Amino acid sequence: MEEIRIDLRQATKQEVEEGVKDAQLCFKINHTMPYTDEYNSLINELFSQGIGENSRIMPPLNVVRAKNVKIGKNVVIMNNCLMMSAGGITIEDDVLVAANSQLISNNHDLQEHQIITCKPVHLKRNCWIGAGATILPGVTIGQNSVVGAGSVVTKDVPDNCIAVGNPAKVVKNIL
Repeated sequence: MEEIRIDLRQATKQEVEEGVKDAQLCFKINHTMPYTDEYNSLINELFSQGIGENSRIMPPLNVVRAKNVKIGKNVVIMNNCLMMSAGGITIEDDVLVAANSQLISNNHDLQEHQIITCKPVHLKRNCWIGAGATILPGVTIGQNSVVGAGSVVTKDVPDNCIAVGNPAKVVKNIL
């Protein structure tokens, strides 16, 4: 998987404007009544790649570079989710993301802190991310797998597994 490097000191005017737009949309979403046409319209505007049918995102949420997020059908993302998506985040169908979870596809270079290093995060079909879990750059969570609450996932989790801990380790195969 190739790492993308972005020098924040060289952001274009368009990139800055997109960042402001995302921040303002998140603010509006977080202060709008859920399950209303206005709320749904704001969610669709934020996630311009589209959000699948019957998917639900609960406020508050914070998303950076939302244009890099793809959300499938029947996805539930609970309250207080953080998505740092410079490296891209793909959430397939039927995924559950519990409250206070973090999907982080970028990090900072150790020497040049104004450079972010980016690798995609991929949540495969029917996986479940437990409350307060953190998924770090370059990680894929396998189909039907579960990440335990509070876990920090630094490496891929295979299909049909339960992974827990910090760093997360596979503790059980399921199905």
